[in-house]
Amino acid sequence: MSGQFTVNPKELLSLLSAMQPICNKRTTLDVTETILFHVAPRELTLKATDLEVSLQSTMPIESDLDGTTSFLISGRRIFEVVKELDEPITLHLHDTSLKLVSGSVELVLNIKDAQQFPPFPERIENLMELDGQFLLTLLNKVAFLIPSNNANPALNGLLFEVGPQHLAMVATDGHCLARITTAKYTLEEEKNWLMPKRAIVELKKILESGDDSQAVFLGTCGNQVVFSGKNFNFFTKLISEKFPTYQAVLDREGFMPARLSKDAFLRTLKRTSCLLAGQFVSTNFTFDKGAVHVNLHNKDVGRLEESLTLEEYDGDAIESRFYSPYLLNGLQVFPDQQVAFHIKNNIKPIIFDTKTEEYDMTYLVMPVSLSQTGQEQ
Repeated sequence: MSGQFTVNPKELLSLLSAMQPICNKRTTLDVTETILFHVAPRELTLKATDLEVSLQSTMPIESDLDGTTSFLISGRRIFEVVKELDEPITLHLHDTSLKLVSGSVELVLNIKDAQQFPPFPERIENLMELDGQFLLTLLNKVAFLIPSNNANPALNGLLFEVGPQHLAMVATDGHCLARITTAKYTLEEEKNWLMPKRAIVELKKILESGDDSQAVFLGTCGNQVVFSGKNFNFFTKLISEKFPTYQAVLDREGFMPARLSKDAFLRTLKRTSCLLAGQFVSTNFTFDKGAVHVNLHNKDVGRLEESLTLEEYDGDAIESRFYSPYLLNGLQVFPDQQVAFHIKNNIKPIIFDTKTEEYDMTYLVMPVSLSQTGQEQ
């Protein structure tokens, strides 16, 4: 194996940077710490996998190669080297080494046989085309709620549903649930996939680094889901456990609608959070005509009492308890100045809704009881 090719250091660094979280994750195979370089006469393809998620990226090159060749190289080491090079890099291939020449800099890195690399997903079946930045917007509205190490493995992922009526994303941590739907994208046949949190985190990074007009194709490859862009294919395995049946908890029968100022409510929630001191202490909310009364008593810290203007509420007084951070986390992603919600009683969730021209979003929080927090009155 011999020959040489030249790359733009910024373009190569961008691809290598996106692969660092993958090639630096410890797995049962040491070879996953490497990146596969596949060199063709005019194109360089990089591949990285940690056996759960995989990323393939391409970039143009100048080459004197007549055919194609592949090799493995330490993902972290090549990234650290390229990061320190500013001028165009010419890479000279030899049987067991790769020489990098950039301006007056010359260095050599060891390489390995590409045959050692794990099997990589192939034969993608594209299902639909999505707007990359809109996809990122949807993910940001729900991904914050995905837990990392929940005892129920099915909760450590994002449910992706698409069918004849809409595309939906759902996440829950067992206390709260976030769901966003859009009618912009549909499929004739119902599909659903439960994607691990790690895949969602890496996908978001890829989308954040892309341009505002990029198209992203959603597809499948065997038992994996694939998101493809102009110069990348991102593959993820799926969580096999079944996501909880959640539709019943969204039922609003018997619930009363209401509305209040988001900014005022967020400030109140932040103040209550200041009194928690790391403890799981619930806040008492009394919803009544014209006002919601907020009361928190933490015997180790102090007490808070506030009242907020409540609009459109026309039912009997309802007293319920919620853990303020659960409310705060979800409401911060709502775009409206006024937040609309539904409430029924002290054992049913509070359900927040927002509708825009492009999507509908629901966020609900389950109430807590005194027995759960162990606090005193």
